[in-house]
Amino acid sequence: METGLILNEVNEEQQLNERREELAALELELVRLEPEYSSLQGEMLAFEGRYLNVVGARYDELAEIEKQIAALQGLDMEDEEIVDGSLADDEVGCGQNRFHTDKLKKLYREVVRRFHPDLVQCEQERRHRHHLMVEVNRAYETGAEDRLQELLEAGEASDESSISGSMSAEMILLLRRIAEAKQRLVEIKADLEEITGSEVYKLKLRVANAESLGVDLLAELVSQVDRQIRKARTRLEHLQTPAL
Repeated sequence: METGLILNEVNEEQQLNERREELAALELELVRLEPEYSSLQGEMLAFEGRYLNVVGARYDELAEIEKQIAALQGLDMEDEEIVDGSLADDEVGCGQNRFHTDKLKKLYREVVRRFHPDLVQCEQERRHRHHLMVEVNRAYETGAEDRLQELLEAGEASDESSISGSMSAEMILLLRRIAEAKQRLVEIKADLEEITGSEVYKLKLRVANAESLGVDLLAELVSQVDRQIRKARTRLEHLQTPAL
């Protein structure tokens, strides 16, 4: 009886050590990623501000002209075809995927935050969450907001049970801290992936690469948008001129 008790204590201590090591590794990864994420966020904010300051006002002007053209043609501004020959032909490449609204992105992050496979220990639950995330990613890529909401609710309905009360207080605390660390890592990695996959980030890289070669790409983009503005003004003037 006493031997069995000792073995149980040894086994629990081994499990505790494994969880401590796991937590330490996760926290080390957070220490590495947090500054990288914070730095990238700052860089993106600075670049977006620079871009808007240099090119943004011209796009506002172009949009206003397109609005006037749409009104003269009796088109709805929500109709994508009204930008034919101007914004639709934008070579700047700074527009976000039209499916990825702020609401959709927020919903996607919430699903990832709560149901990423890396957040659970049970292999069966990990497989279940993997299949869930496949569907989630497909819904996100196609802009299916309703489907994403359904998947979130489905995930909530099948969420794994709470931590067993039979565990020691230290084990429960460790598992909770591990879950929190994994959740934070998932959030950071998802945000990093979203940032580095965005058109704005790609443009930032293009601008930096051009600058390393002594080329001012933003100045070239300004010239490009100015040409689009001139073309749009010509179209507007043509529509405003009464037919003889």
